Amino acid sequence: MYTVTVVLHGDLDFFVRKRHGPGMLTCTFQGRRSVKDLVESLGIPHVEVNIILAEHHPVDFSYLVRAGDRLDVYPLTETPPIQDAPRLIPPFHDDARFVLDVHLRKLSRYLRLLGFDVLYDERLDDRDLAEVSTVEDRILLTRDRRLLMRSGVSRGYTVRDTHPPRQVVEVLQRFSLRDLCRPFTRCLECNGRIESMDTAARESVAAVGQIPPGVLSWCREFYRCSSCRRIYWKGSHYERLTQLAGTILSSGELYE
Repeated sequence: MYTVTVVLHGDLDFFVRKRHGPGMLTCTFQGRRSVKDLVESLGIPHVEVNIILAEHHPVDFSYLVRAGDRLDVYPLTETPPIQDAPRLIPPFHDDARFVLDVHLRKLSRYLRLLGFDVLYDERLDDRDLAEVSTVEDRILLTRDRRLLMRSGVSRGYTVRDTHPPRQVVEVLQRFSLRDLCRPFTRCLECNGRIESMDTAARESVAAVGQIPPGVLSWCREFYRCSSCRRIYWKGSHYERLTQLAGTILSSGELYE
């Protein structure tokens, strides 16, 4: 029998508090096992873990736990008091791209509103989501922790909040994304890029009735999705979304 102590830092106790309570856990098991296997047996997806210390020394997921070990487990948002501890979550470089499961439709629209590349398709099952996350190097967002435990998934996050406006604030904070936000550059419907329409294009679209006559009477500035060709303009809906995006980016607090 092996007995070890597991100390969960940051918000990782979210995964265990109902069964064990927060803080320090004592785990007893038979046979040797990797620290990855041990962490996931507690219900914590490996993609939620950024640093692990065994007896105050950094280890990776392949480390075989020893009897009597103290294991300190840190999420992305917490840093241990040790310099240069290797990170287990691979970084993203120029941008952050996402794939979301079927239950996060509203969150997908909020992230697109802020300019992020978000794949959302209700036809994708768990296997498809895990494959897309790996092949296209997308962060997998879900509320299903078991989905994030699939071996091929290297970057993902279990969204804690159930309220979509607060979910987007949570994701921005978790991955430090505010500086990467580019509001109104993605189509809310299909994720395509939004481009300004030139005068000739505007007139041709107006001729076939894609822009309501009432809007043409006052609006001279139009935008179009490069993928689905949906037309956008700065009406009352735009003003509401501008206020929403500003609230998210300025205060980090959002309640509806």
